Amino acid sequence: MTGDSSARDAVPDADAVVTAADVRAARDRIAEVANETPLDTSSTFAELSGAAAVGLKLENMQRTGSFKIRGAYNTMATLSDEVKARGVVASSAGNHAQGVALAGDLLGIDTTIVVPEVTPAAKIAATRGYGADVLVEGDIYERSYEYALELADEEGYEFVHPFDDPGVIAGQGTVGAEIRDQFPGVDTVLVSIGGGGLVSGIATVLKAHDPDVRVVGVQPEGAAHAKPSLERDEIHELPGVDTVAEGIADTRMLEQTFAVVRERVDDVVSVTDREMAVAVTLLAERAKTVVETAGAAPVAALLSDAVDVTGERVACVVSGGNVDLTEHAELTRTGLLELDRYVEARLHVADWPTALGRVGDAVADAGAGLDAVERVDRTAGDPPNRTPVAVGIEGNGADHLREVLGSLAELDGVAVASHTLA
Repeated sequence: MTGDSSARDAVPDADAVVTAADVRAARDRIAEVANETPLDTSSTFAELSGAAAVGLKLENMQRTGSFKIRGAYNTMATLSDEVKARGVVASSAGNHAQGVALAGDLLGIDTTIVVPEVTPAAKIAATRGYGADVLVEGDIYERSYEYALELADEEGYEFVHPFDDPGVIAGQGTVGAEIRDQFPGVDTVLVSIGGGGLVSGIATVLKAHDPDVRVVGVQPEGAAHAKPSLERDEIHELPGVDTVAEGIADTRMLEQTFAVVRERVDDVVSVTDREMAVAVTLLAERAKTVVETAGAAPVAALLSDAVDVTGERVACVVSGGNVDLTEHAELTRTGLLELDRYVEARLHVADWPTALGRVGDAVADAGAGLDAVERVDRTAGDPPNRTPVAVGIEGNGADHLREVLGSLAELDGVAVASHTLA
């Protein structure tokens, strides 16, 4: 979007989009449908961040595995009988799809979901499991979005937007209403931003209750469009995104979410993919909860230098947990690498594979875990009389892992050629 005054004038006032009364009505409307998810306090995350108290709002325990059912159901429940009879269409690569599909099943509305070709089969199966008709169209989300709009025009379907819709925003705001009730005296609330629907709803209800509550949005560095939008007071669109957090990999906000964010959100910070991987890892280890990368972004901000929460009561909205187990394993491995609790090493080994037992025994004797062993392709730098082997070892810190590598280097016929420790 350009910076001319007409573009700025097109953005409505926040109250014209959503109010606290809208959120209250949404809370009543979805009460029998959406779970009131738990808010678990964590002394571990409080200690790591310097906060007085940290509450984790666990929307990964919501129906469909994310907060999206709240907004989808709120909007679809208010459609006229005529519109409901025609059916709805939505575009999504994940959580919004499942939210719309479940809402349609509960309300008796036929739903069509358009997904891009890159959508994991498991997410397509889950969406179909709620009764939706899933169409795979387009190599990227934008093409799926365009096709869904075409279907809405051609078939008379109602398009349910994933974030730029007052009913969706009000429904997502019920998360904030629950935080207010479950975590009295909260000072700061950290919320992921993709298109801005969740943070808009949460900020609306919390600011109406206490204007001094600080609401901070969190984005990946590779999809950080909201901060420049606030700085320029106009919607800033990225030419593309580059982040592992696909759930918040939007290129921009739209008019209605931007209107609310610029008036009610105090700040927006960015985190790296590696910081989010650390957060995913610690949430699994310390909070015993599986979280997708987008849902871990607020915890990543909490644990980084992105926002100062010293002495505050802080709520982190853990917005979803829909992640493939293989992806989760890769994220936690990256997190452990960042925490210096995992090392990848290249060994030169004689008498392969008989040497494997000696390597495994040495790692175990050092009190570490041998996570992976793989014979790898030889390079010009490898000794011709040794077999190159890649190993992954988990330990309790950098010093411990250096001791393990030292033990391996002392074995006959084993040399440590390289490793990932600094």
